[in-house]
Amino acid sequence: MDSTQIFIYTLLALIVFYIARKVLLYRSVKNYSPAELAEKLKKDKNAVLLDVRTPMERKQDYIRGSFHIPLYDLTANPKELLKFKDKEIICYCRTGNRSLTAASKLSKLGYNSANLKGGIIYWKKAGLK
Repeated sequence: MDSTQIFIYTLLALIVFYIARKVLLYRSVKNYSPAELAEKLKKDKNAVLLDVRTPMERKQDYIRGSFHIPLYDLTANPKELLKFKDKEIICYCRTGNRSLTAASKLSKLGYNSANLKGGIIYWKKAGLK
């Protein structure tokens, strides 16, 4: 086996690992469609929205009523999240990727967490504000 084949097999293994990890992560976290989430937020006062995007992304647009902790700061200041310990924290980002990671991290820390499928992009496509 030459170095090119080793490189290709290594690359393929990494891609398979990444996809498998995302599938397992997606299955381990509750996911809401934009319509499901909008309905839940109307009815459930124990649900809160967490924007895990960067501050610059947040300045451009956000979902009304959400609070903001960037993904990279999520575990740095746990006191900020303690006030939501008895609530369901529904994370969102631009596409649903980072928020999936955030929801998984929060779940491991003992929080009731979920993810917005498709992020703010799907939220806007659904005509929600």
